[in-house]
Amino acid sequence: MGRVDLKVELLRYTPEPEEIVAMGAKLCYTSSDLDELKEGIQKKDQGPFVNKLLSMGHLSPVEHASFTFGIEGVSRSLLAQITRHRIASFSVKSQRYVGEQSGAGKDGVFNYVIPPKIIDLGEEMVAEYERQMKTIQGWYDFWQEKLGNNGEKSNEDARFVLPNACETKLVVTMNARELLHFFQLRCCNRAQWEIRALATRMLALVKEVAPNIFAQAGPGCLRGSCPEGPFTCGKAKEVRERFSQLNHG
Repeated sequence: MGRVDLKVELLRYTPEPEEIVAMGAKLCYTSSDLDELKEGIQKKDQGPFVNKLLSMGHLSPVEHASFTFGIEGVSRSLLAQITRHRIASFSVKSQRYVGEQSGAGKDGVFNYVIPPKIIDLGEEMVAEYERQMKTIQGWYDFWQEKLGNNGEKSNEDARFVLPNACETKLVVTMNARELLHFFQLRCCNRAQWEIRALATRMLALVKEVAPNIFAQAGPGCLRGSCPEGPFTCGKAKEVRERFSQLNHG
């Protein structure tokens, strides 16, 4: 246990996500019945259906495709941010049922995330940060003992001294429409570094399995002027180049 890094995997997703979206579009705009829809839509025809929907802003059929991610190596701070996205399902490692006692790992300290800006300060500052985490571990163990080392009954109160840096793990499911919204906000340079890194990796994963749905996904400046107004980072050109590279693997 100790310092950890971001890890994200696409665990499951709607089979043939672009076909199911195209089926929804076909039902909306043609006289097709269910028997015709069940015959499927050829690969070459799926892209035009999906692109038409996106260009029209008709996104309800896009909601039929869902994607489930496994995420670890992220902080409780990130958890507070990602759960603000309400149209999603979350399963999160519990600090009540899973304790953070020092004896649980070889390093004698709970898992934690170190912000890059602190890493950039050099080894001495990183060592100080790690010492502080060990100090907090001592506080946690102290309260565990005072509360009787009684499983969840002591975990639920001892955890109050744990920091935002403490690692969590979660499984997240979002439909494609919510992901488009999530990527617009969280791939933006104004998003905090941790959730921005997570969103960018999630985007790369879904592009592999649904390239048409997510062809233009990312921060708002990819599709026009920056929507952040006076809060713009002023780096739209650089951002567009970076996400263009993402499109090409």
